[in-house]
Amino acid sequence: MSESDQKANPEASNPEALIALRDQIDALDTEVLGLLNQRAGLAMEVARVKKDDDPAAIFYRPEREAQVLRRIKEKNTGPMPDDAAAKLFREIMSVCLSLEDPQRVAFLGPIGTFTEAAALKHFGKAALTTALPTISDVFREVEAGSATYGVVPVENSSEGVVNHTLDRFMSSSLSIIGEVELRIHHHFLVGQSTKVDAISKVYSHQQSLAQCRHWLDTHYPAAERVAVSSNAEAARRVGSEWHSAAIAGSSAAQNYELTALFSNIEDNPENTTRFLIVGSAPVAASGTDKTSIVVSAADKAGALLDILKPLAARGISLTSIETRPAKPDKWAYVFFIDLLGHASDPHICEALDEIRSNTKNVRVLGSYPRAVI
Repeated sequence: MSESDQKANPEASNPEALIALRDQIDALDTEVLGLLNQRAGLAMEVARVKKDDDPAAIFYRPEREAQVLRRIKEKNTGPMPDDAAAKLFREIMSVCLSLEDPQRVAFLGPIGTFTEAAALKHFGKAALTTALPTISDVFREVEAGSATYGVVPVENSSEGVVNHTLDRFMSSSLSIIGEVELRIHHHFLVGQSTKVDAISKVYSHQQSLAQCRHWLDTHYPAAERVAVSSNAEAARRVGSEWHSAAIAGSSAAQNYELTALFSNIEDNPENTTRFLIVGSAPVAASGTDKTSIVVSAADKAGALLDILKPLAARGISLTSIETRPAKPDKWAYVFFIDLLGHASDPHICEALDEIRSNTKNVRVLGSYPRAVI
């Protein structure tokens, strides 16, 4: 074989070795497939046992899935990275769960938003997802039983909390049953008809515009910044305009057939959004949990100290504390607090009892596994 032939077909230099390696891969694939089907069969058997014991049994157990994913990361020896292994098993569990009981998940839409990405990251691609136009619609869909779970954004590391999500808990009986942390990468997107030298308008959600403020000041200071209902809506508009661009994620670019003129333009490279999973049933302890509470403080000096002191005395760590108006009261406030641990932990039970004795009201919004992947 000539040197030119080898360059045209680099595999031809050692075909026997490649054939042997691929035979090994094929054999392993067959073995893996058999094991996956065994796992799926066991999942279906679990469903049968649950239904025999309780026709209204709950099949999705967030604490169990979190334990499995943590175990996968602990047992992984590489070369596959821990997070990649956990994400692979997330999809395996998603398919197995769909054989037991397909999960109906509502999320803040439209299709192509980061909230959809968070929903798929948490439940896997086998879940039956539905895009809804507002956060309130997501809550109502779950409250009505039309969806089993809902996914809504709650805070961004750069721009702070999503107030509407916190406020919606004031009128809802739903519980927080999980959380998702999603690294947010924004792209500057254009359509096939966009004249890139004449861009005078940039569409995006107001949060995304804020997260890319400095980049826009540097690269497109004269362009009008137009806030729209979602990044997906921004991408949709750009498709029919020659003088505009959108700031959105890769899902929106794919769904609306746009091209990234610039990638990862967020001002903060660690830009992360946290999403909450809401449902109707409480979650058992997984071993590494978080609890969210809302506290109506008494109208007196030192009210916040009365809340924080019982937690500090027991070494309970807080991850977030936010204040919101206690509508419809004037100049009254409630505190939304996230703390490490499960509400069933004895030291947390003691702290909450002490807080209740010094405040108007304490409600546990939910205890749930901390984000694993």
